[in-house]
Amino acid sequence: MTAGHERVAPDWPALTAQMLGCTACAELAATRTQVVPGACPPAARLMLVGEAPGATEDELGVPFVGRAGVLLDAVLQEVGLARPAVAVVNVLKCRPPGNRKPARQELASCRPWLTRQIELADPALVVGLGGTAAEWFLGRGVRLGASRGVVHAVDGRAVVVTYHPSAALRFGPGGAPMAGLRQDLAWVADLLAAMAA
Repeated sequence: MTAGHERVAPDWPALTAQMLGCTACAELAATRTQVVPGACPPAARLMLVGEAPGATEDELGVPFVGRAGVLLDAVLQEVGLARPAVAVVNVLKCRPPGNRKPARQELASCRPWLTRQIELADPALVVGLGGTAAEWFLGRGVRLGASRGVVHAVDGRAVVVTYHPSAALRFGPGGAPMAGLRQDLAWVADLLAAMAA
């Protein structure tokens, strides 16, 4: 079975079922433990989009449950956003071997999945976490640092980009990615509050 893009899934469970059988990327299908579709609670107003599942995510089938996920949860809590009310997905639905950067063809093959997830979730605001997600929304070669702090209109949706929690961990508690992630997610909470007013 290929990516299953021939049939447009009518809802999130149907789309998830299609994703679980995807073998469009032979290497990823052969090396993954499972597909990690992501989570979307009903009426989620915020969607976070990361790069790809890591080892823990591949094992458990849930995005952002490893060290980066623990940090993400903590920062969300700091800024008053509850993780259970947030849609959380990745650009790539399968773990690349050795956590390598996703290949261009893999991103292209997976693109329709995320496109449909965004359509079905219909969030008020989408946040791209890290360079891969920023490029997915804003185009190849985009510079994350220069694209932060702006609400981008992408296909009629409000999109902001910020650092990936794994970058925040890599550069440590005093690093720019950690400060930027905290600052940007606090701003996202304010944006959501303003949108609801």
